[in-house]
Amino acid sequence: MPIDAAKALAAEPRSGEISWTAKDVQLYHLGIGAGAHPDKPSPATDPDELRYTLESRLHVLPSFATVAGAGSPGVISGLSMPGVEVDLARVLHGGQSLEIHRPLPAEGTATATSRIAGVYDKGKAAVLVMRTEVADADGPLWTNDAQIFVRGEGGWGGDRGPSARLEPPTGEPDRVVERPVREDQALLYRLSGDYNPLHADPEFAKLAGFDRPILHGLCTYGITLKAVVDTLLGGDVSRVRAYTTRFAGVVYPGETLRVRMWRQEQDTSVRVAVSVIERGDAAVLADTVVQHS
Repeated sequence: MPIDAAKALAAEPRSGEISWTAKDVQLYHLGIGAGAHPDKPSPATDPDELRYTLESRLHVLPSFATVAGAGSPGVISGLSMPGVEVDLARVLHGGQSLEIHRPLPAEGTATATSRIAGVYDKGKAAVLVMRTEVADADGPLWTNDAQIFVRGEGGWGGDRGPSARLEPPTGEPDRVVERPVREDQALLYRLSGDYNPLHADPEFAKLAGFDRPILHGLCTYGITLKAVVDTLLGGDVSRVRAYTTRFAGVVYPGETLRVRMWRQEQDTSVRVAVSVIERGDAAVLADTVVQHS
């Protein structure tokens, strides 16, 4: 079996230094659509967009943590951990959880410690949970969990793991916004470090079972968090405490996302559902929760 669950879970954590600059933050923000807001008459110079793109007033969207210093560490580095030998073409990003311990600085150097925190047998697939904890000289910054879905690697009789499914939100959403995805969005986003050919190479995409390259799930993840922050949190990135989603479907560059948001006053969170308009509101992000102050 290519995945040895016991060996993967017992492996020593890997630690390394990561660093990032304001330029990395700006590039990430551009990769998730900053400066191209569809509802702004002049989005490139709008003050609400400049806080994501202009170094003199730069705020860091917390989802930048998924690429800071290493591109897509949860997925790519998880495949090189002891006990894990799988074909990249069988791999999909199943979900993402992010806990923010304090606001992310626009520039920084930190230590990232990664380990396999879970290996689950889903029958026809395996799910690996790659946990990365990041801290700098002042203490913890964030904890990042990536759920790695590996097709064809289940069935060994292991723990099925917890269910990520939530009861759907009730009632009409508090806000609905639409976010177009540029044709070159994946090409721009991958410059933040996730060079998986699934998002750029048509031939590789076909091997993975897709008609053409698909958008990174983490790009949709970032687009969605920016929409929530801009719409319901007053543009204040520091209010985000945690952000969790399950990747329920794919997005192709050139499509339009519909982002529906429900305020949850009882626990200061926002429930979110994201779909693709052009394919009959096909779900792409589900079980999505933004916890905030």
